[in-house]
Amino acid sequence: MDDKMTITFLGTGTSQGIPVIGSDHPVCLSKDPKDKRLRVSVLVSWKDFNYVIDCGPDFRQQMLTNPIDKLDGILFTHEHADHTAGIDDIRPFFFRQGDIPIYAHERVITSLKRRFDYIFAGENRYPGAPAVQVVQVKKDVSIDLGDLEVIPIEAYHNRLQVFGYRFGEFVYLTDVKRVEEDQIKKIKGAKVLVVNALRQEPHHSHFNLEEAIAFAKRVGAEKTYFTHISHIMGFHEEVEKTLPKNIHLAYDNLQLKI
Repeated sequence: MDDKMTITFLGTGTSQGIPVIGSDHPVCLSKDPKDKRLRVSVLVSWKDFNYVIDCGPDFRQQMLTNPIDKLDGILFTHEHADHTAGIDDIRPFFFRQGDIPIYAHERVITSLKRRFDYIFAGENRYPGAPAVQVVQVKKDVSIDLGDLEVIPIEAYHNRLQVFGYRFGEFVYLTDVKRVEEDQIKKIKGAKVLVVNALRQEPHHSHFNLEEAIAFAKRVGAEKTYFTHISHIMGFHEEVEKTLPKNIHLAYDNLQLKI
């Protein structure tokens, strides 16, 4: 049993993924595997625990590429489709394990119940549908996951509240445009920070590359990895060369040990 925490980037792309359907953009036509990005998600594993942050439309493919024998729960950052649309594909885990715990803001739970009502139908649930155990995530209230205390980090995706999460020395944030100082204090001291960097041009609800670099320097983690990357960011290999030595572009199936 490995006591180190393993971080697996299941997907590092933005809402359309890369390549974008029908696009003739040079990055979408790239042969470099690091330029091919599924929708954003990460697997956090330690000892015999496995937790996924976000469960987008590529979840099934991600689990086939990075297989795990059990899923202890899913933490949701927010309700957008590229972060939630794969929830039906937890069925194989449900069939083996029973109800799968999910952790989310009350607003996100309400959205999931509306969009995936058949999963939340209780005794009226169709026998082939998965079922979940719902745990509401609240600002400034830690969550006990396995043998670890996980700290929610509140941030804003334009005006939409989102949650990031701190697992010990690891912090994961995505779809972030603003983080208040009281929440940044919760991030300080982490060894590894993951945060979104959408593109080089400014965006109304995401850090661009310049903002993400500035945020990484402000946090001061030993290493920072950027995720939720658009094709218009540029080629992975070329952008990577421009970054400070302790800051990197993440890519699909990258694994880190902490």
